[in-house]
Amino acid sequence: MLNVSQLLHEGRTSEIWEMGCGFLDLSLDGFMSLQRRMLREQLELLRNCELGRRVMAGAEPQDVEAFRAQVPLTTYADYAPYLLEKREDVLPEPPVLWQRTSGRSGEYRFKWVPVTRRVYEEMGSANLAILLLATCAQKGDVSVAQGDRFLNGFAPRPYTSGTWGQRFNDDGLEGLVRFLPPMEQTESLSFEELMRKGFDLALSEGLDLFYGLASVLVAVGDRFSQRARGVDPRGLRFRPRVLYRLARALIRSKLAGRPILPKDIWPVKGLACAGVDAAVYRERIHQMWGRYPLQVYANSESTLIALQTWDFDAMTFVPHFNFFEFIPEEERWRANQLPGYQPQTLLLDQVRPGEKYELVITNLLGGPFVRYRLGDLVQITALRNEALGIDLPQMVFYAREDDLIDIAGFTRLTEKTVWQAVENSGISYEGWTVRLEKGEKPRLHLYLEANGNGHRSPADVATAVHQELKKVDSDYADLEIMLGLTPLWVTLLPSGTFRRYKAKQRVAGAEAVQERPPHLNPPEDVLRSLMECATPEPETQPLGHPQAVDAGRGLGT
Repeated sequence: MLNVSQLLHEGRTSEIWEMGCGFLDLSLDGFMSLQRRMLREQLELLRNCELGRRVMAGAEPQDVEAFRAQVPLTTYADYAPYLLEKREDVLPEPPVLWQRTSGRSGEYRFKWVPVTRRVYEEMGSANLAILLLATCAQKGDVSVAQGDRFLNGFAPRPYTSGTWGQRFNDDGLEGLVRFLPPMEQTESLSFEELMRKGFDLALSEGLDLFYGLASVLVAVGDRFSQRARGVDPRGLRFRPRVLYRLARALIRSKLAGRPILPKDIWPVKGLACAGVDAAVYRERIHQMWGRYPLQVYANSESTLIALQTWDFDAMTFVPHFNFFEFIPEEERWRANQLPGYQPQTLLLDQVRPGEKYELVITNLLGGPFVRYRLGDLVQITALRNEALGIDLPQMVFYAREDDLIDIAGFTRLTEKTVWQAVENSGISYEGWTVRLEKGEKPRLHLYLEANGNGHRSPADVATAVHQELKKVDSDYADLEIMLGLTPLWVTLLPSGTFRRYKAKQRVAGAEAVQERPPHLNPPEDVLRSLMECATPEPETQPLGHPQAVDAGRGLGT
């Protein structure tokens, strides 16, 4: 990869754009041709390694059609005996590093995933694409500059985001961005220390870019605002740049008649966020930071799947990391009903707008996963982006396949739907989890810890969230209109419940992402552990003991 800093210095911005975003000029036929060629190369590697022969069940397909007909679909269980032991001798290509992500459903504490040299190198182009698309106003616009200041919100390695962060520091992007604080300090600082140091450096040196989880960006915005309001100007007389930034921010906030927000302090160039919460927090981030976040669809097993472009709307698939297949809803339903049934798949040039599919990936560039069911559902929104002239299907992340709540056959709520309703309700909260409880009538039971900004009764919360659920999901609204059913129940948890649960999980040695309960359908043991943490501290009982209320009662019915 050419040195981006050198290209910037020489004014060769068109080459920079092509390096990062050239795939957006592909036709659908060109995309599929590239996918087929790269898959044929990958099949050769798989035929010559133990893991490949194992997961392909002895098949030796020579082309895409034979591959889809002969090779079974897989899950992480097929790879666990090899990857959990970091067996490098069985892989298609030797890895340059291993990264890990949290396991699901209690089967694995975490999943280990190898990263090949070619994948790691391609991540450089992907990082460049993210920077360009997060900051540009139109096609070909290169707004990044040498020395742009990048708020360091990455987790330490071997977590996946730590790998992405480290890639920024390596050849090709070296020197283009400057992390606050530097990457080498990430692994020695707690998140609190990282944000505190990042805040101090950003006040002094400025801030241009952020890439990380949307929830982290919101938390950073809240903490930055709180710390900015608490700064004593007398202590800044020897730091004129900090004093100037805060004074300017204070004036802007006063003129707007509101507290200081991050956008008053830093006119950031670009924000990029990964995770389902990117869509949920989209408007809140825009209000805080003055820009919409570029949504990135990535995970450990796939590296990068898709990302938004400069319209910040639906996402476009990236061709270089994975070969894509799509399981239609009816095939997925049939497989769930008939054990052992292998669902049929479609390719990207066969999907239809408006349809939802389970995504299946096969790693390219020497990766290990073959016809791998991620468990993610995506929705195709259009076959091309007409406004921007991108001739590739557009998609949004819909849900995790195992994170759907089916109520009375009328609606299937996703984590994103419930999260959006809670966020739109205007209730300030520390954490929440929800599950379906079956009985004579289905009960959607929301456990929520509200912030201590004024007392809200369970009935108030139930009413607010219920109304927002009806707005964001028309099928949920039909439950009340057609069946007279208002299934939402609310349990308000005392202040500090999620903090105590997090501390309890840390003591038990849980992974960072397992320090909070899952948002949807927490297992019985997880919910029991959470409720054990729901005892008010002796000195404060702002909400009293947990109380539950039917949303219908909250609505006065």
